[in-house]
Amino acid sequence: MHFNILTIFPEMFPGTLAGGVVGRALDRGVWSYKVINIRDFAINNYGSVDDEQFGGGVGMVMRPDVLGAALDSIENPGQIIYFSPRGPTLTQKMVRNFAENSENKTFTLLCGRYEGIDQRVIDMYNIMELSIGDYILSGGEIAAQVFVDSAVRLVDNVLGGGVDATANESFEIGGLEWPLYTRPSVWRGQSVPEVLLSGHHGNIERWRKEQSDAITKERRPDLLKEK
Repeated sequence: MHFNILTIFPEMFPGTLAGGVVGRALDRGVWSYKVINIRDFAINNYGSVDDEQFGGGVGMVMRPDVLGAALDSIENPGQIIYFSPRGPTLTQKMVRNFAENSENKTFTLLCGRYEGIDQRVIDMYNIMELSIGDYILSGGEIAAQVFVDSAVRLVDNVLGGGVDATANESFEIGGLEWPLYTRPSVWRGQSVPEVLLSGHHGNIERWRKEQSDAITKERRPDLLKEK
């Protein structure tokens, strides 16, 4: 799995992606990335990549000639994704689809800044707009790291434990995960639920499902409607 990352802040990568299981997978060559500095394709010696909006309005827009030149410099862009609040919200199901057959996949992640990018770039390059949530960030770099992390961790041999390592996580189980406990069995007067100490796998599974359903109903009832 390879990622081309277009940004005006190349120093932000790999960032958090250099740590943990995703960072170790990067070191092993399970995935790779290349950062393309959009300012390398600026229209003047000042490194300008943006301009005022046609029609007026507050905020600058990233220029199509600059972004087009940056995109054209990539030999194999694969699927191009632009992180934008206008796109569908990234879900675990979508991440799994992105991660399938990962050894043959390339993504180009366009990290916007300012008010956004010229619409003609989106139209000409058939770019997929994608949101990571209903809030606004200063730019697409953090969203790009979220996307890479969520996809890479599903690649074979990145997480220990094989398929089971992700099978019981929130959203993978059709809802939110149940409460988790570890040693010590009593901490500051609080005990681990007795059923988890019973060794009765059937009762444990029933308890976990009941807890998952209750938490999902309380906190994310929308997930139950999707079942």
